Amino acid sequence: MTALSPLLKQATPVTIDHALGSEIFDVDGNRHLDFTAGIGVVSTGHCHPKVVAAAQEQVGKLIHGQYTTVMHQPLLALVDKLQGVLPSHLDSLFFANSGSEALEASLRLSRQATGRPNVIVFHGGFHGRTVATATMTTSGTRFSAGFSPLMGGVHVAPFPTAYRYGWSEEEATAFALKELDYILATLTSPQETAAFIVEPVLGEGGYIPGNTAFFQGLRERADRHGILLVMDEVQTGFGRTGKMFGHEHFDVQPDIITLAKGIASGFPISGIAASEELMSKAWPGSQGGTYGGNAVACAAAVATLEVIEEEGLVANSAERGTQLLEGAKAAAVDGIGDVRGLGLLVGSEFTAADGTPDTARAQAAQQLAAKKGLLLLTCGAHMNVVRMIPPLVVTAEQVDEALEIWGKVLAEV
Repeated sequence: MTALSPLLKQATPVTIDHALGSEIFDVDGNRHLDFTAGIGVVSTGHCHPKVVAAAQEQVGKLIHGQYTTVMHQPLLALVDKLQGVLPSHLDSLFFANSGSEALEASLRLSRQATGRPNVIVFHGGFHGRTVATATMTTSGTRFSAGFSPLMGGVHVAPFPTAYRYGWSEEEATAFALKELDYILATLTSPQETAAFIVEPVLGEGGYIPGNTAFFQGLRERADRHGILLVMDEVQTGFGRTGKMFGHEHFDVQPDIITLAKGIASGFPISGIAASEELMSKAWPGSQGGTYGGNAVACAAAVATLEVIEEEGLVANSAERGTQLLEGAKAAAVDGIGDVRGLGLLVGSEFTAADGTPDTARAQAAQQLAAKKGLLLLTCGAHMNVVRMIPPLVVTAEQVDEALEIWGKVLAEV
């Protein structure tokens, strides 16, 4: 009998009947608080009425118009809408379907624009599961093992993960930048390095925010050597961190940003943004794709951006994020070594008494939370970080409810 691949394991036992906002209702009628948001995708919550209406209306007009063959209004409307939220110097867009495709597009553009073969990524980063993006991913070997050889030209530099090193943030940052300089002196010449590719907050790597000194250090080196700075905003974009884009916390200007996840509240669309000058350096035929800029996804994305603006969801992300982070820190018990995050990205890292990752306890906590009606996920190299990623529409009352459940979970595991 045909079935799903046995490798596709569910993180929770829930089978959904319907969902609305931050709540999921299963086939047995049970209510669950969804603090996974489709791994940060349903930014405006499940089935926001405005997003639903936009998609329904568009389905009746045009489902798919391949955008290198014909042009359609939803795509033009999305480009116009993004102009109001993107950094002003990033005035040229290319659309695809998934985060991996966006990262591949940024890699291709970086190499073609600079004529250089190599890129530097940062330890703990996640950029996708395709051959190229899995090569650039170092958040866990599960994403890159078993199908070597991987792509050449990728070098890995440290990220300032202070907790893992056992240092202050300042010490970790100084180390990371010093090692980056050493990599440029020993592994990949600046004249052969096309780009630095980095997440503002490590996602799959454990919900670890970067910092201003680190990112400004990257910008200074990029400017000095003619290297492009690519910010992977797939998980941190569109209000998730309490600002529209994660890099805005760090007073740094990227040359390229990648977009996906929260842009369309669950419809598959992704893209990259760069200056027109930079984008024009891509080679003819290097950008395209059958489903990129799908009409229904574009309509949903326009509606999503309108909801984010009209309902003040970036500010809500900042406020509820502070509430969630402070509450998670207050709830921490022995065995949680670190609680960290930015906006509505909050992670609690489980650590054994000897300082080693406590994966078993983290997994037990995540599973027990699901039984109590709070859906969470794990992340980190050892999957010992329990992460909270509610939709941007989450209310103060729902955050309080989630924290109450989390406190009961920690008292039992």
